[in-house]
Amino acid sequence: QQRDKLRQYQKRLSLGLERERALARQLLRDGKKEKAMLLLKKKRYQEQLLDKTENQISNLERMVQDIEFTQIEMKVIEGLKIGNECLNKMHQVMSIEEVERIIGETQDAVEYQRQIDELLAGSLTEEDEDAILEELNAITQEQLELPEVPSEPLPEKIPEVSPVKNRPKPELVAAS
Repeated sequence: QQRDKLRQYQKRLSLGLERERALARQLLRDGKKEKAMLLLKKKRYQEQLLDKTENQISNLERMVQDIEFTQIEMKVIEGLKIGNECLNKMHQVMSIEEVERIIGETQDAVEYQRQIDELLAGSLTEEDEDAILEELNAITQEQLELPEVPSEPLPEKIPEVSPVKNRPKPELVAAS
């Protein structure tokens, strides 16, 4: 709000400076040099006020930016604070000892399962292994269905085809 008020004041001063400059010219034309000098001094003072106003506006804008940035920093700090509180609560729920205990139990369960697997895999005899391989071969053979071989003998000579103009005989085609 203060910045906006200063901008309005700046506009009023700028308009007043233009009027006073025009009035000083008029006074010079009328031969009133001393009044024109006094008016120009007043104008000079107002120009200095205008410069000071510009500096104040600049300071206010910088201050507004600093405040906005500080507000952002405060939100970040608040977020970090909440995050730290959450982490501390999670650490209270899950202590290092608890995590180590769970990992140990998991490793024990995996080792126990491995032992069971070994016992089951080791319970097969060599005869069982051979039977399994034979069954696998039988299944593989069933999947490979080949066409039946004809039981009739193959012809000795290929029968000739009636000659067609410019068409070679089959024996010649086979020879080339």
